[in-house]
Amino acid sequence: MKCGGDNIRKNEDGTYVCQDCGAVATEKKPEQPKSKGREFAEFILPIVIAFAVAMFLKSFIFANAIVPTGSMLNTIQEGDRIIASRIEYSFHDPERYDIIIFKAPDEVAKGNEKTYYVKRIIGLPGETVTVVNGVVYVADKDGNTQQLRDDFVTACTPTGNYGPYEVPEDSYFVMGDNRENSVDSRFWVSTNYVHKDLIIGKAKFCYFPFTDAGKLE
Repeated sequence: MKCGGDNIRKNEDGTYVCQDCGAVATEKKPEQPKSKGREFAEFILPIVIAFAVAMFLKSFIFANAIVPTGSMLNTIQEGDRIIASRIEYSFHDPERYDIIIFKAPDEVAKGNEKTYYVKRIIGLPGETVTVVNGVVYVADKDGNTQQLRDDFVTACTPTGNYGPYEVPEDSYFVMGDNRENSVDSRFWVSTNYVHKDLIIGKAKFCYFPFTDAGKLE
């Protein structure tokens, strides 16, 4: 049954009732135009949220770095942009062969706390590192010595004798993969080591340029 205009009654609460079938309807009120302030808020809020999330990730989860030199060739190319995990070492200690981003020791940074380095961990706390004719040897606290792998080292024949270096607790001995062109733990004078408090994070990925993009190992 269709309700004709004569069969519809308007109640005091603003609803309409069809007297023939009992159907109830409400009067649709016209939508109010949005104020300029509300339109601006709806526009700016997603931007503010996105910015806040990005800053949180940058400050507490990830670190972004541009590698300015070739000291980590051929693993990392000069000019590569890389991402490091700031929370990696919240779950475990740094391990041998990890590639880390760290704040340079004072003598290297020369007062510039924004100076970051990218190197590979070679010696762990309590170990003794020695380089003989370019070959790296590590001895543990019990005197057991091992020759370290070098498949990631730049395809040239490393030379030189360095050490021995006794790595302190909570510190790490680091070297660049481009052994003949890297200023690292071998050459720092006042301290040859990177304290764990200086470590920003573990380098995980290269994301630019796309030709170099991939996981860092």
